[in-house]
Amino acid sequence: MADGRATGNDGDWGHAADLEDVSGRIGVVGVGESDHSKASGRTATECALSAIERALEDAGLEPGQIDGIMFLRHGEHVDAAAFHAHFGTSHDIWESGEGGGMRWAATAPHAAARAIAAGRAKYVVNSFAVAWATQRGEMTGGPGQSHAHEHFKQNAEVPFGWFPQPVYFATIARRHMHEFGTTQEQLGEIAVALRYNANHTAGAVMRDRPLGLEEYLASPPIADPFRKEDCCLISDGGGAQIFAPLERAADHPKPVVEVAGVGLGRSHAGAYWSQQGAFTSTPQVFAAPAGFAMAGIGPDDVDVLTAYDPFTIVSLMQIEDMGFCEKGAGGEFVSGGRLRFDGGGLPYNTHGGLLSHAYVLGIAHVVELVRQLRGEAEGHQVKDARVGVYGGYTGSEASTLVLRRR
Repeated sequence: MADGRATGNDGDWGHAADLEDVSGRIGVVGVGESDHSKASGRTATECALSAIERALEDAGLEPGQIDGIMFLRHGEHVDAAAFHAHFGTSHDIWESGEGGGMRWAATAPHAAARAIAAGRAKYVVNSFAVAWATQRGEMTGGPGQSHAHEHFKQNAEVPFGWFPQPVYFATIARRHMHEFGTTQEQLGEIAVALRYNANHTAGAVMRDRPLGLEEYLASPPIADPFRKEDCCLISDGGGAQIFAPLERAADHPKPVVEVAGVGLGRSHAGAYWSQQGAFTSTPQVFAAPAGFAMAGIGPDDVDVLTAYDPFTIVSLMQIEDMGFCEKGAGGEFVSGGRLRFDGGGLPYNTHGGLLSHAYVLGIAHVVELVRQLRGEAEGHQVKDARVGVYGGYTGSEASTLVLRRR
C-alpha cells in the first residue's frame, strides 16, 4: 500500500508450513463431546474422558483398540497414563503432545495420518477440554493468565493498557473499521447469526438465549467497539475425535468422513499482535490456500465452515483471509443472516461457535463438521453438506482442515 502498511497477502509477515500431503489417508471414525456448561465443578480431565467415552461409543470401538493418543501438553490433558487409569487398560499406546484444540484441532489429523502410515498406531484419539468456567473464581486457567505471565507482555504491553484479549481484538476491530468501513452492525450480524445457530443446537450453552440485532446494539460496550456479545463464552467442556486408516473407516457404522487437506500458517510476529505488519489479517492467508490445494478444492466448494471465533472480528477476518470474499468485504459478506445454517449464504459455525455454543477452543468445531457431513446435525443440518472446513487460530498461527464425505 502507498503508506507502507503491509496487506494481508504480503508474504513478509508470515509463511505457510511445508506439510506432507496426507489427503485421503485417514478418516474420522468417531466423535464425542462432554456436556458443555458454565461452572460445573468438573475438571478438564473429567470432561476430556467423558468426550473420549462418547467418541468410542460413536465409533463402535473398545478402549483396548485405541493405540494412539494425542493431546496438548499445556494444562490438563489425557495422555496414555490417564487413559489407562480411567479405562483399566495397559497396552502400548503411541503418544503425541501435538494434539488438542485451537490450531491443533486442524493439524492433529496430519500428525495422526503420519503415525498411522508409519505403523505406530491404527486408531488414534485426539482430545481437548477446559474447565475455565469452574476455575474463573480463582482467576486461573484462561488465556489471560498465560499472557499475563509472558515477560515481554508484562513489560511492553500491560503497562500501557494493551491487555487482555478483548482489548487486543477490539483494537484490531477498530482498525478494520477504519481501513475498510466495517460497521458495528456488521459485527453484530456475526454474533446474532451464531446465536441463532446455537438456538437450534442441542447442548449449546446459549440454546435458550435468543439474540436480535437491536438487543446487540443496545448492549453496553466493554472495550470499544465490542459488546459482551462480541466475545466468546467461558465454559467447562471438551471434545474428542478418533482417526483410522481410510480403508478401516468403511468398517465402522457411520458414514466415512476423510481428512482431505491440512494447512498451517505462521505469523513472524508470534503472539505480539501489535507488531504484526498486516494488523487486520490472520495467518489463514497462508494456511487456507495450502489446505485447499492439498484437498483439491477452492472456497466455492465448501458447504460448511467452522472457524475459531473468540471475537466477532476474528470470524470476519478469517472469512476474508480464507478467500470467501475479498479483503475488506467481510462486513457486507456476513450481513443479512448469510452465516445462519439456513441463511442461503455460507453456513458458518453452525453449532454456535465459541460465541454461543461453548468455549472449548475449537475441538467442538471439528465435531460439528463431522456431524454435518454425516447428516447428523439434528435441528440445524445443512442440506447436502459434503465438504467442511475448520479454521484453527492462536493468533500467531492459523490452520485449515478440510474434511470430505466419501
